Amino acid sequence: MIWFYLLSGLFLGWSLGANDAANIFGTAVGTRMIRFRTAAMVSAVFVILGAVISGAGASHTLGKLGAVNAIAGSFTVALAAAITVTWMTKLKLPVSTTQAIVGAIVGWNLFTGSPTDINSLTKIVSTWVVCPLLTAVFSFFLYKITTRIVIKANVHMLEQDTYNRIGLLLVGAFGAYSLGANNIANVMGVFVTAKPFDDLSFGSLFTLSGTQQLFLLGGIAISVGVFTYSYRVMMTVGNDLFKLTPIAALVVVLAESLVLFLFASKSLEQWLLSHGLPAFPLVPVSSSQAVIGGVIGIVLAKKGRGINFKVLGKIASGWVTTPIIAGLISFIALFFAQNVFEQKVVDYEKQRKAAVVELQQKTQEVHKLKQAEASGFTKKR
Repeated sequence: MIWFYLLSGLFLGWSLGANDAANIFGTAVGTRMIRFRTAAMVSAVFVILGAVISGAGASHTLGKLGAVNAIAGSFTVALAAAITVTWMTKLKLPVSTTQAIVGAIVGWNLFTGSPTDINSLTKIVSTWVVCPLLTAVFSFFLYKITTRIVIKANVHMLEQDTYNRIGLLLVGAFGAYSLGANNIANVMGVFVTAKPFDDLSFGSLFTLSGTQQLFLLGGIAISVGVFTYSYRVMMTVGNDLFKLTPIAALVVVLAESLVLFLFASKSLEQWLLSHGLPAFPLVPVSSSQAVIGGVIGIVLAKKGRGINFKVLGKIASGWVTTPIIAGLISFIALFFAQNVFEQKVVDYEKQRKAAVVELQQKTQEVHKLKQAEASGFTKKR
């Protein structure tokens, strides 16, 4: 029965692969620099690696937004997000899987009467603005620097073509890893609290935790989506919005990959905090928004010439409607799951215990803070 419930998560993973892989290799395939089959193979391998190795960071924040604690509830929420993303993919729109799953989780919160963690929601929603802006800034400056280097190097056209292809493959691999690390939370994050798998030990070699097993399955589903259905959206990103040169395509993918990595790396967060620097929140960000931001950065570097505003407006409208549609589908589907199919979509006992643990932790934190303040006051005296 667990495998049946996981089908919606796998379907969502397939949808993410079909849609969001376009954001990694769409510019390269659209400019005919890399063949689709090559792009799909590189994406598949590195998405899985990113999901299993570095996927835990962003999923933690998504879990705090709404802890979907019953497996039937997780199934329904993931299904609502998957239907939304698949629908948008059929319309050839590079929509945000992050927005779809956030909308679906909020729908679950509303249906079950569970509180929505406003702090987590604010963090995630703020990235919907910060992510494309940051990618645009990276893309703008990277393009300026890269073009100057190319002009000064005075490399022969054929040699430059070879370098571009190698560069697109390398940054594409990095982008696929970052996509797996950041967006696997969208695919399997709603199943983490339900804990369908126990840890799996391979002797003294290594151990796959239950969460890593979920992420491995999600990564495989994403890879299948890349191979079977991502070509259409790749062409929208690579050709319809703005005609990219090979160098511009390389810059867009690199800028997008850097932004996805910044919001997924726990090691980077810990390093920044240890040096007293502000850290990026570990949240799943939209690769769709990142790649569009990257393209806009190139447009600005070229003084705004050549962009198809009609296509841009169509993509932007998809971003606005995606979380609303996913939330509505989630709410309605949960009603049918609970009242027609008599499935348990929320575990109130588990929810109560989690609330008690959270209250105890907050009480301990307040107590420690008061002790620290009292200690400091005594020293001053």
